[in-house]
Parts: sequence; C-alpha cells; structure tokens
Amino acid sequence: MALFGKTAKQWRDETGNKKENMRDYASVEQLIILVNIESMNADMIRDGIPMSERLKKLRSVAYYQMQSLTRNKSIERIKNNLIESKSDSNT
Repeated sequence: MALFGKTAKQWRDETGNKKENMRDYASVEQLIILVNIESMNADMIRDGIPMSERLKKLRSVAYYQMQSLTRNKSIERIKNNLIESKSDSNT
C-alpha cells in the first residue's frame, strides 16, 4: 500500500490478473524500495507503532527513495546487468 498506493487485491481486481503478483510488474526501483520498506515496517510493528502511522512514514520513505533512485546512475547499470544476465541465460 505504501509503495503502490493499493493493495495486492485491489491490483488484481483492477487488472483482472488473478494468478500473477504485482511485484512481477514492478520496476527495479520499486523492488529495491519494497525490500527496504518491508524491513522498516517489520521494525515498526515490533516497536508497536500503529498501522496508520506506519503507512504515513513508509509512504514518505518510499517517495524519497524513489526520487533518489530515479536520479541515481547506478540503477541504470543494475538494470542493464539484469537485462544482460537474462539474455545470457536465454541463449
């Protein structure tokens, strides 16, 4: 919810895609952020922070990280490496 703005169920209902996961359609940047905010969320749950407060904080972090990652040249190298790796495994 914090990253995509909707739940997995909402995404499935909107797309009609009942078998696949919305993560399968996420960008590299979104997947990096998702890993980060999942870990943060687990920490906040352990600290007893209410869901509404966690969501607000996680949205803020996701927005900030997306801005940082989209300006970061290293992400392009990661994407290119993933594409090369995928094409190498298909040959």
